[in-house]
Amino acid sequence: MRPTTARAVHGVVAVVTAVAVLWQLALIVNGEAVLNETARPDLAVRLARFVSYFTILSNLLVLGCSVVLAVDPLHDGPRWRLVRMATMVGITVTGVVHWFLLRPLLDLSGGSYVVDKLLHVVVPVLALVAWVVAGPRGQAARPQVLGALAWPLLWGALTLVRGSVTGWWPYPFIDVDELGWGRVLLNLLGVAVLFGACGFAFVAADRTLARRSPRSA
Repeated sequence: MRPTTARAVHGVVAVVTAVAVLWQLALIVNGEAVLNETARPDLAVRLARFVSYFTILSNLLVLGCSVVLAVDPLHDGPRWRLVRMATMVGITVTGVVHWFLLRPLLDLSGGSYVVDKLLHVVVPVLALVAWVVAGPRGQAARPQVLGALAWPLLWGALTLVRGSVTGWWPYPFIDVDELGWGRVLLNLLGVAVLFGACGFAFVAADRTLARRSPRSA
């Protein structure tokens, strides 16, 4: 793919992701919630919870990476490769977990429904498509998979500590008060396995795509 086309592809992902995140932020400021429509804490609490959702963090990573690649579609470097792997795995798991675990629990309408689909479906799909068609290729490697697990593990630990103190849990499948520690830890283990599987799948796919498109590597 030509650099100008790759820039356009990543630019589209950046714009869509920015719209989704800012739209969700506007809903939060207005007192709307994603998983609990009846709770209306004050603004400071709502904003703190906003940045506590893994969905928001993974979308922000997509936004940052997409902006970088829209400027330089062949951007590279050891730290960049790790961030890129963490981003792609994070947004993929966001979409999968939402589709199978959270979507059946939600009953949204209007703007909340649209932004939910943008954050959990549209952005993950666009990010994956952009990674496949625009690259850059040849950057994924197995050692990055373990490093990419660091931030979700840290997020999980902080979420459990915070939830234990405040009683607020961002997602039902990690609600210790409702499910108990054993079930929650098992759920988190399952998500961690999913992270690892996605990471190795990206490595294998990157190698295959690099062989087919040597110029992009």
